[in-house]
Amino acid sequence: MELTSKELKSEFILEIQACLQLVVPLVIAQILEAGIPLLDGVMMGLLNSQALAAGALGAVTFSTLASICRSILSTVGATVANAFGAGKIDRVSRATGQGIWLAAMVCFPVMFAIWHFDSILMLTGQEESNVLLTKTYLQSIVWGFPAALGFCILKEVSSALNRPQFLTVITVAGLLLNATINYVFMFGKFGLPALGLAGIGWASTLIFWLNFIAAAAWICLDEYFQDYQLNSALYKFDREMFLDIFQTGWYLGLQYGAEVGVFTATALLMGWFGTDKLAAHEIAMETESFVETVSIGISYAITMRVGQLKGQNDFKGVNRAAFICIALIIPFVSIVATIFWLFPNYIVSMYLDTNNLNNVEIVHTAISFLAIAAIVQVFYSIQAIAAGALIGLKDTRTPTLITMFAYWGVGLGGGYLMAFTLGLGAIGLWLGLLLGMLIGAVLLVGRFYFLTTNLNGEC
Repeated sequence: MELTSKELKSEFILEIQACLQLVVPLVIAQILEAGIPLLDGVMMGLLNSQALAAGALGAVTFSTLASICRSILSTVGATVANAFGAGKIDRVSRATGQGIWLAAMVCFPVMFAIWHFDSILMLTGQEESNVLLTKTYLQSIVWGFPAALGFCILKEVSSALNRPQFLTVITVAGLLLNATINYVFMFGKFGLPALGLAGIGWASTLIFWLNFIAAAAWICLDEYFQDYQLNSALYKFDREMFLDIFQTGWYLGLQYGAEVGVFTATALLMGWFGTDKLAAHEIAMETESFVETVSIGISYAITMRVGQLKGQNDFKGVNRAAFICIALIIPFVSIVATIFWLFPNYIVSMYLDTNNLNNVEIVHTAISFLAIAAIVQVFYSIQAIAAGALIGLKDTRTPTLITMFAYWGVGLGGGYLMAFTLGLGAIGLWLGLLLGMLIGAVLLVGRFYFLTTNLNGEC
């Protein structure tokens, strides 16, 4: 009995080490990636207020479309992790190749949409002068889109093969270099023309390509990757594997679209309660979104780890890895929740002057929103990790349906009911989000437990 206990303890320690090997660099990379649009936004403000408004439209458009494509491509990592765990080296190379082909397939239609997105923005009632300025940004950053997706594929593959660390270093270097190139292109230093907002787009394009080239060079030259023959990945088209990756991946794109859509719809509904409520909502939402980067990073890590263990048919290990990742996030989200509850004034003061009497209503409302957001981010983190584990099992259809039901049916529907029908006002929309996240977390964890229990019984 003592030996069994020691073996169990040793397995947990080894699994913690394996999870941390993925979690730490991927969380850092996720935080840094979230910092890039924040940095761009700050530098847009150095131009003028119109550039900031127009740039925000362009940045949201580009990042949303890019994130949907990255979601579709995330099953590439799960497929590579399955092959890596099973020791099937040839499938690692073929899965990488199918990911590259899929990236190319989704890339060009989306680039076309980005190039002509000014026409769509005009239909939404935006000011024509802002849209024309946004167009200059979108038609410069669009040329970096292939490199952004290429870097995504390399990140998925290297993470699935337990080597994400160098890509994190590349991301750090890219963020630091981005600020410098932004400044040079915006204001026309070193004899270059001053490109203004378009300069930020061209700077991003350059950084995307530098990051991609650096990552590709690293993977080609590092001896660790030589056995997987990734250099020949493009020449191994596998129709069956391609369709499998596409069929599982497009559900994830739909899932991300549903998530973005419900937050957008909530913001639009919040606007019905006035500018102050909308401003307070943005403060709470932006704060929570930044915190969520940690759970998203852990979600990526658990996708890879579960994929590897599934490839080994170790479903007890799959359960253990998911338990450990949830155990890793709980202390963090608990600390964040405590900060939201005890120090909301300090959080709000990062966005506006809390001593200004004109901001009193916004401050009080934002504090009440942050109190609920504290709990929302707990349930969001749990459901994000559960969703990541399910991606590792290549189960995406049912989780997507669960997410759509939880977010739109319970979250938005319940929020509308509480806000307008029951008369709770703006706070009702946040209560709806809370209920949606709770239901989503419970159902996704339940789905994961159901699948792993059945799969473990089959082994």
